[in-house]
Amino acid sequence: MTDSMATAEVLDARMEPSPFGIPSKKLTMWLFIASDAITFGAVLFGYSFLRVGTPNWPRPFQFSPSIVNAMVMTAVLLTSSLTMLCAVSAAKRGQKGSSLKWLGATVLLGVVFAVMHLREWFHMFHEGWSLSRNPLGGPVAFGATFFSITGLHLLHVISGVIALIVVGLGFQIGRLDEYHVETTGLYWHFVDLVWMFVFPLLYLMNAAR
Repeated sequence: MTDSMATAEVLDARMEPSPFGIPSKKLTMWLFIASDAITFGAVLFGYSFLRVGTPNWPRPFQFSPSIVNAMVMTAVLLTSSLTMLCAVSAAKRGQKGSSLKWLGATVLLGVVFAVMHLREWFHMFHEGWSLSRNPLGGPVAFGATFFSITGLHLLHVISGVIALIVVGLGFQIGRLDEYHVETTGLYWHFVDLVWMFVFPLLYLMNAAR
């Protein structure tokens, strides 16, 4: 027995079992999700308060193509939740090859969502929207809140895609196990859930009448 193996066994013996009956990795992710949910909740509440209290709030989105594009983005993200669920299920059954394929599909859908989101941004930039400019002539707060909130969510999507790639590679070579896949899946489902609040608040409620 090598010294490193002996040290690992000693550390395992000293480590207390989780008092909540769930693996420490999953508990840590749940705590992170709870803190991140507070952040998104505060941001969305602040946006809603500002929107209600601001006269002549702009409604820049036409049903087509902006709302349709956002609806497609929503469908892509919801589909990615399904593929992530399949990846976790296959990993728990020991079907590594199938799990990796579903993880790849989830990564691909995440990239598609990010590309569509950036395309929407560039379209708005072309129309004159920015953090401090409203081409419609109304309050400039819409651009600041829209790009800040959607940018925060997009950052989470990109981070999730990177995390899925890293976990997928680690799972493929055996350095990570099915619990890492499941824990990453919790984060991905959280990102999808947040979009279910962002989409109606920032798109549907700002659609032109």
